[in-house]
Amino acid sequence: MNPAPALVGYTAAVGFVAPGLLLRSSWPHRAPALAAVVWHALAVSFSLAIALTAASLAMPTEHLHAGLVGLLHTCGLDEGARRPDPDPDTADRLAVGVPAVLGVAVVASFAFHLLRARRARTRHRAAVDLVGRHSTRLCATVLPYDVPTVYCLPGRGPRVVISEAAVRRLTPEQLSAVLEHEQAHISGRHHLALAAAEAFHSVFRRLPLARHLREQTALLVEMIADDRALRRHSRDVLATAMYEMAAARAPKGALAAGGQSVLIRLKRVLGPPAAPHPALWGAMAALAMAAPLLPLLVACPPGLG
Repeated sequence: MNPAPALVGYTAAVGFVAPGLLLRSSWPHRAPALAAVVWHALAVSFSLAIALTAASLAMPTEHLHAGLVGLLHTCGLDEGARRPDPDPDTADRLAVGVPAVLGVAVVASFAFHLLRARRARTRHRAAVDLVGRHSTRLCATVLPYDVPTVYCLPGRGPRVVISEAAVRRLTPEQLSAVLEHEQAHISGRHHLALAAAEAFHSVFRRLPLARHLREQTALLVEMIADDRALRRHSRDVLATAMYEMAAARAPKGALAAGGQSVLIRLKRVLGPPAAPHPALWGAMAALAMAAPLLPLLVACPPGLG
């Protein structure tokens, strides 16, 4: 049986249906780290599914399974399997070439967005070091700026940047909370997740999964940083600090405690704390681990010879 119809259905479900289900659920805001993993696992699953769909449409059913087994054998992952005789016809070349092009496009897009953001951060870091002053007490660079703002420049040579207006306006507890928020971005390497979401969106621009992945990743990494700050500070302290930073905007390549997501995050921080049910948490964690493997099972179900 040709797996193409099943793969097309699976690809459509992941790319068009799954994002709506996640957006209508309440648990992602209660477990933002797990939700971010699920979103990215769906992106990986979709990429594999669309590559296998292209392969299944380019070669007959029997060649698809043989090609998968042969590829695993070539990579040394299936030494016990019988390697099929190669058939270098046009269909076989398409079956390998189209998925390869998709994979290269995603990887190249990720590298492009990562390098572009790094260049922007490098330029801004040089300017910050030139006009700002390093505060050992705050472990941050203080800028002579009249608008309260706090942001970080992650990656190589990370910096936490804070304006003099923020230092004057925030209480010591509020200041400590927003600095903890920015340190969470740096230590969690959240810029990599953002670059991956941007790369997927660049390749699959009109896909609902790509659009919502980019939006939700930006929101969820801020919630993850909020949770890090809440380990040491009260909800009221963090909420008032976020309110003071609400109008601030971060430069390109930076991550800030303020911004467009502040209202959603304020409601979350001030609301009653509630973790997702352990059964739901376990189910979503299992989904995140299994999602990248599901396209392979659809394309080559167990027992297929």
